[in-house]
Amino acid sequence: MTLHHFHLRANWPGGRNGTGTIQAGNLQTEISVPPEMDGPGIGTNPDEMLLGAASTCYIITLAAILERSHIEKASLTMESEAFVDVTNGVFTYKKIIHRPSLVLTDEATDKDLEKARKLVDKSEASCMISRAIKGNVEVEVEPDISIAPR
Repeated sequence: MTLHHFHLRANWPGGRNGTGTIQAGNLQTEISVPPEMDGPGIGTNPDEMLLGAASTCYIITLAAILERSHIEKASLTMESEAFVDVTNGVFTYKKIIHRPSLVLTDEATDKDLEKARKLVDKSEASCMISRAIKGNVEVEVEPDISIAPR
């Protein structure tokens, strides 16, 4: 078994509506409560960071699975959206939707297109962050997959 270790240092000198900082490897930013939750909205926040972790894990996993499957892409972009429910003052992260836009090279076949559709779903199930939040946060994938025009 190989165990990877990641470390984050946080500093939060104030109260709820204060600001702080985090440092973890190449990630260094200010943090605060987002304006949607009546905070100052300085830097990033846990909601954006969870969405960022899920999104980056998914798109990197998809790119790796496509590469291993010898599916050539012309482009891969994505937008993701998170939904946080507020009931009786309790905030609950409910759902993340990934909307990858995958364009295969103009040499791709219909068979490649069908395989890519399957790999889009496999990537969500294979993503470490998706597996970590499974059962707590619903993750959906709404792909747009096409072949580049010749």
